[in-house]
Amino acid sequence: MSERGRPRKFDRDLALRRAMAVFRERGYDAASIGELTAAMGINSPSLYAAFGCKEALFREALELYVATDGATTERALADAPSAREAVDAMLRGAALGFTAERPGRGCLVVLGATHRTPENEAVYDDLVARRCRTLEQIRRRLKRGIDEGDVPPGADVAAVAAFYSTVLNGLSLQVRDGATRKRLLAVVDCAMAAWDRLVGEAHPPARRAREASVR
Repeated sequence: MSERGRPRKFDRDLALRRAMAVFRERGYDAASIGELTAAMGINSPSLYAAFGCKEALFREALELYVATDGATTERALADAPSAREAVDAMLRGAALGFTAERPGRGCLVVLGATHRTPENEAVYDDLVARRCRTLEQIRRRLKRGIDEGDVPPGADVAAVAAFYSTVLNGLSLQVRDGATRKRLLAVVDCAMAAWDRLVGEAHPPARRAREASVR
């Protein structure tokens, strides 16, 4: 016999993933408690008991996103053998990830809160800081490329990083406007076609070593 009055248990991890999907589609401000609880399969008291409040729920959903669907950027920048391949993998991974579902969903870090208000100030500032960290990751990968010889020393690392960060963020806006995977990948192709013009001619380590030995 079941005990009467005992609250129904729910899968917290599954509920959090569903909340993440709502926030990606609606954004922090537009996502209502009603929409969240309906998607999560729980009632409002259960939401507050399990997560505290809407902001706390969003922050947990954001951490889940960064660790799962949003991990493509960090992985690409860390694993690719050259700076160019890293940036290409970063952009293509985003284009594929954003269009993995229909309708497509952009990056929660970019679209989670697009306007700062008194109600979302802390959330907005957190998202800005995270976007700045992504920009810094791109900048560091380009600097690593200089050290390893696949990016020329004279490259304007700050400008190039800002350009590709802007393209990365723009893909999310394109998805929100209904862009297809084909269109996003075409944007990536255009962005990567600009690489040589933006970065200049690279001198791989082997070539630099030969030049040094001749001197």
